[in-house]
Amino acid sequence: MSSSALNTVLSTRISNVVNANNNRVRVGVRTQPFFNPASVTFTARRLTVRAQETNAKEVKSQAPDKAPSAGGSNFNQLLGIKGAAQETNKWKIRLQLTKPVTWPPLVWGVVCGAAASGNFHWNLEDVAKSIVCMLMSGPCLTGYTQTLNDWYDREIDAINEPYRPIPSGAISENEVITQIWVLLLAGLGLAGLLDIWEGHNFPIVFYLALGGSLLSYIYSAPPLKLKQNGWIGNFALGASYISLPWWAGQALFGTLTPDIIVLTLLYSIAGLGIAIVNDFKSVEGDRAMGLQSLPVAFGAETAKWICVGAIDITQLSVAGYLLGAGKPLYALALVALIIPQVFFQFQYFLKDPVKYDVKYQASAQPFLVLGLLVTALATSH
Repeated sequence: MSSSALNTVLSTRISNVVNANNNRVRVGVRTQPFFNPASVTFTARRLTVRAQETNAKEVKSQAPDKAPSAGGSNFNQLLGIKGAAQETNKWKIRLQLTKPVTWPPLVWGVVCGAAASGNFHWNLEDVAKSIVCMLMSGPCLTGYTQTLNDWYDREIDAINEPYRPIPSGAISENEVITQIWVLLLAGLGLAGLLDIWEGHNFPIVFYLALGGSLLSYIYSAPPLKLKQNGWIGNFALGASYISLPWWAGQALFGTLTPDIIVLTLLYSIAGLGIAIVNDFKSVEGDRAMGLQSLPVAFGAETAKWICVGAIDITQLSVAGYLLGAGKPLYALALVALIIPQVFFQFQYFLKDPVKYDVKYQASAQPFLVLGLLVTALATSH
């Protein structure tokens, strides 16, 4: 999981909301909960998943062939981002659901955790372990999270993006559910393998993976559906992208200590701010679906200051922590990385968070990600 892509895709909600009075549309999917009584049958040749149907309100949608993605980019389709071309190849559709563009931040988190452990060595075995940990965090468990989120967002996507794979009917319900299970079990399996490989007496990587998977589920799925609350949902999202992969990397090569847990959770408040950036584009859709994002709850003007405050104050607090811990050079380096972020906030984001969101993220977020590595290196010495 490129740093500029972190926030471009953290949110699966899109702001191009179709006016309900002018466009009544019907989506060709049945609404059924992912974990409603389901039977899973394994045979030598295939995995079959059957989920019991439930009654739910149907959501109407435009015909997919009228969707604006018809002339979209094949590259965007493979990355799973806005402007994707319509695709009929099932494997490309499956890849699109996992949103590969969201994998690099998790991969970077593993790098930071390994660096913070102080025990990573540039030999074949440690490099191989780190690659497996990255596969677990990125393609498997982030792919599981993104597919699961698209499954539970299929109704709002039917309004905002009716041409996406699930609401358009490009992939069947059972195929989506099967993909969710396969990615989840693969991620947990790799986590268990890493614990055995490293010789852990307690399977800490497995339990971190299991906890992160549970967090992903309650973030997207009712009845808790954390994403309905702007504060809790965005913090959970920030922790998933910053804290969890860091913890996995550090626990794999070293010891996960309480001070690191607190420090990374503090950094996750900056992740909360990053997640808010994407909420501005989907205010109308969030309001229509009852999602209390911060721009909906506080208004755009207040929410954008909450956003930049969460990002900047968090990093300044971490710099203060490093200074107090006797790491003045690392603290100074972190402050130097905060300055360009503040500049780009005034240059782009605070002027118009919808119009300039991509420019802001592409310009500012690399400095935040480098700050994570600076912090990781500081804690390893």
